[in-house]
Parts: sequence; C-alpha cells; structure tokens
Amino acid sequence: MPELPEVESARSVIERAALDRTIADVDDTDSYVCRPHKPGEIRDALLGHRLLAAHRRGKSMWCETGDDGPVLGLHLGMSGKIVIADRDGAEIDGGDYWERGREPGDYRFSRFTLRFEDGGALLLVDPRRLGRVTLDPQLELLGPDAATVTPAQFRAAVTKGSAPIKARLLDQHAIAGIGNLLADEILWRARVHPALPVDDLGRADVDRLLRATRSAVSAAVKHGGVHTLSLIPFRKPGAQCPRDHAPMARGKVGGRTTWWCSAEQQLPG
Repeated sequence: MPELPEVESARSVIERAALDRTIADVDDTDSYVCRPHKPGEIRDALLGHRLLAAHRRGKSMWCETGDDGPVLGLHLGMSGKIVIADRDGAEIDGGDYWERGREPGDYRFSRFTLRFEDGGALLLVDPRRLGRVTLDPQLELLGPDAATVTPAQFRAAVTKGSAPIKARLLDQHAIAGIGNLLADEILWRARVHPALPVDDLGRADVDRLLRATRSAVSAAVKHGGVHTLSLIPFRKPGAQCPRDHAPMARGKVGGRTTWWCSAEQQLPG
C-alpha cells in the first residue's frame, strides 16, 4: 500500500506534469471517493482554476489552486495512483509506483479526473476504491512529516505514553507517513523490538530510531518505494534476517502483522 515514499512519488508527478494548467472539467461522480461532497460540488469549486503547487505531509497530498480557489486534498488509500495523460489518453507521467498488473492506458479504475483546457488530464486510478478526494482537508490533525521531522519533534512523538513503539510509529497523529512496511524496516535498522513500550526507550534507542527513520525514508524515496527496502523481501515464513541470518520472527503488534529479527531485536530481560 502507499506509504510516504509512494505518496511523494505521486506528488512529484503532479509537480512535474500538472501545475499551471487550467481546469476545464472534473469528474467527481464517485460519491464514495469524493465523500462527503455531492457529485458536482468539487467540479463547481475547481472549474477555471489552476493547480499552482503540490504539497505532501505523510501520506496526504494537497494542491493549491490560487487565492480564491479551494485546496484540493488527494489521498491514495491502499491502491491509488496519480496518472497524467495527454489529450489522446496516453500516459505522460505516473511515477514509479503501482505499475504491476496494469497496462499503459488502462484507466478502468479511474475514480476522479481533472481535465485540463489543453486536452490533458489528471486521474486518480484506484482499483480498491479506497482513495479520497476532498476540498480543504483537515491537515492540522497530522503529526510532523517523517521525512523532515526534527530531533525534538521525533523524541516528543515516540516517548510519550506506554504504547508499543511499532504502534507509535504507525500513529499518523504522532509522525505522519510511516506505514506497516516502513515501520518494520525502521525498527530492524535500529535493532529495536516492535513491542517495546515507548516509555522503556533509552536515549540511544531514540537516536537510532531517528537515524533509521531518516535513512529508510530517504532510501525508499530515492529507489521508488518501500518495496525496495532491505528487509521487505524477508518478511515471509522461513526467511532469515539479511543482516545476521537469524530466523525472522512474526507476530501482531498494534493489531498489525509485524516481522523482526529474532536475534538482534529482542525485548530487554
């Protein structure tokens, strides 16, 4: 599913190929993806405006449309992808994420479309229909972005309370952008057990977690997504840790399936 790196890829697609183009039409008829807006409400608000800038915090994206235009919020859900097509429907830009199982020009799962005055289009293609399009989204509910979080913000986010560290990393109100796979990678890089309560973290643990967060996010953005990270191919039965070759362990932490190294990521005592 899309995590911060995949959403950053989608944001960069908009930045490269959809800015400063006048919106001539909008298909917002999917009332589930565009909830709570009624069909036509997003269309009426966007017609004649231009996308001026594309932003991201965590897994959420939004586009500015000018001083008198609304903010357009875009969320990929679990399977969404932003595609920019030309006037003939050929794909101009779709980034690196979610090419598996989809032929170029296959837009049968398009849930939302902006059509530009020059004939091109921006589409949210989403097979599982779990994406979201909203006007003026509530971004203030999100924590600091995992790619730019400061040491002070990170320490405050991961040391408050007694939740397992895996659950805290997944809490978008604490730190925005970390999903299940990225959290496992971060904890593996930091050699921290996913079930360790955050109030048991030492200063050295927090420092390692911050370094691991920065390195994992940076590597995933650079190489095209969380699926490119070191641990991900070894999250399966019978696999061995790619670092020390100990058996990989599996369990539920914070309600999510979690993998860790049985030798290097142990609970104290």
